[in-house]
Amino acid sequence: MKTSSGLRRQARNLIRGLKQLVGAMERRALRHSIGGRAHASLAHGDDGGALLEIALTMPVLLGIVTGICAFGITFSNQLTLTQAVGSAGQYLAQIRTTSTNPCADTFTALKNAAPNLLPANISMTVVMNGTTPTQTGNSCSGAQTNLVQGSSVTVYATYPCSLNIYGVKFGSSCQLSAKVTEYEY
Repeated sequence: MKTSSGLRRQARNLIRGLKQLVGAMERRALRHSIGGRAHASLAHGDDGGALLEIALTMPVLLGIVTGICAFGITFSNQLTLTQAVGSAGQYLAQIRTTSTNPCADTFTALKNAAPNLLPANISMTVVMNGTTPTQTGNSCSGAQTNLVQGSSVTVYATYPCSLNIYGVKFGSSCQLSAKVTEYEY
């Protein structure tokens, strides 16, 4: 009986030793593969933890920052357009007696007040004394007769915006617009 239990114990020790040997060989083979090196560095200590966290969070953070920048540019364009339309409306109200082409003069004032907007993309409409003159492009030569003291002049402008973030287009028909009404004096 004593011999049989001693043999069992030796067999268990031998099996345990073989398992340890096989495990050590598997770990060694895994360590020498490319993925195994990364696994080993992540499995032993916190050396790879920060790298993994950065790899997971960086795309999300870059997307958020890019979205904020794209929205900021669009918002800046809206503010610029609003201020430029206000300046153009004030200019139109002042040039009542000196202009032969009020629409072209107003567009020039609008364009000068908005240097960071592309003039070719700005669409402008002028209403003078309740009448919208026939415009050819940004010219309405001969419409200065509609500029009457005490009447209103309205300048309306639109500008296209594009909210593209990494190829994803947000707001397919995004159009910035601004409108101001001034009174002739």
